[in-house]
Amino acid sequence: MKETILVTGGTGFIGSHTTVELQNAGYEVVIVDNLSNSQADVIDGIEKITGKRPAFEKVDLRDYDATEAVFRKYPDISGIIHFAASKAVGESVQKPLMYYRNNILSLVNLLELMPKYNVKGIIFSSSCTVYGQPDVLPVTEESPIKKAESPYGNTKQINEEIIQDTIKSGSPIKSIILRYFNPIGSHPTALIGEMPNGVPQNLIPYLTQTAIGIREQLSVFGDDYNTPDGSCIRDYIYVVDLAKAHVSAMTRIMEDKTEESVEIYNIGTGRGTSVLELINAFEQSTGVKLNYKIVGRRAGDIEKVWGNVDKANEKLGWRADTPLGDVLATAWKWQLALRERNIM
Repeated sequence: MKETILVTGGTGFIGSHTTVELQNAGYEVVIVDNLSNSQADVIDGIEKITGKRPAFEKVDLRDYDATEAVFRKYPDISGIIHFAASKAVGESVQKPLMYYRNNILSLVNLLELMPKYNVKGIIFSSSCTVYGQPDVLPVTEESPIKKAESPYGNTKQINEEIIQDTIKSGSPIKSIILRYFNPIGSHPTALIGEMPNGVPQNLIPYLTQTAIGIREQLSVFGDDYNTPDGSCIRDYIYVVDLAKAHVSAMTRIMEDKTEESVEIYNIGTGRGTSVLELINAFEQSTGVKLNYKIVGRRAGDIEKVWGNVDKANEKLGWRADTPLGDVLATAWKWQLALRERNIM
């Protein structure tokens, strides 16, 4: 029997897929989520895929006592994968204090409780937003950290520093910080996927909702960037590949294979894809034509970013290799499944 892992935000998009991969790898999983941006029935989907139901506690990690009660109830927790956070860039600009409270206090509480309950390590869900608009592409883990464009991005930078400062102070824990690029797609079973509340903030759910007729039109923000087709370039990574990176990172900590007490990895495909290329790939893989239009640039958008992922490939023994067309087909299959279930 492998160790028990606490997955915070485990009913969310990336958290649910990571729970599946952890269970498939033999780990026991306890999910903590306050369900502020997800649904409890996601756990049913996880159980259908893996044949095993993860433990679930509805807890707000800002509440220290309620969080500590989880560690008391599950004394075998050996590691934490920390996803729980507010994550909409635009909303963070409007509600900065909510983002600072949600995203920072929850991590501080976990870091305080870990030594008390002999939790060995924490995988932190960070982001390529910490690089801002890089001077040199692809970005490596040594690329300079730029001033954050939003309170959301700033919480990622601050949390990385909090983890490093805590461990440097002598806290007997280890951490792997994963800076990931743009997660897309859904589980191939279409039993779990991306379920945004309200109008999607991310490109793919907006794209699939447009394709199925929920949204009238997809806006492409700008075609005058310094890129081959003028649209923004991102590194789009399949969410299942991303989930497997977390399992590799957790196993590295559990098996004492880390070379430093804090390790940082870029998690992406290592290549950039433009928005217009993505739309074309979606149309080709699904046979569905998209109604889209070019509009003006959106404030705060970075022109182009993708990562060098050699370090993760080498040290974690992990690689994101699912073809883009196959990834987009899973996103469409998920959208069709939501329609079939009269959800969306």
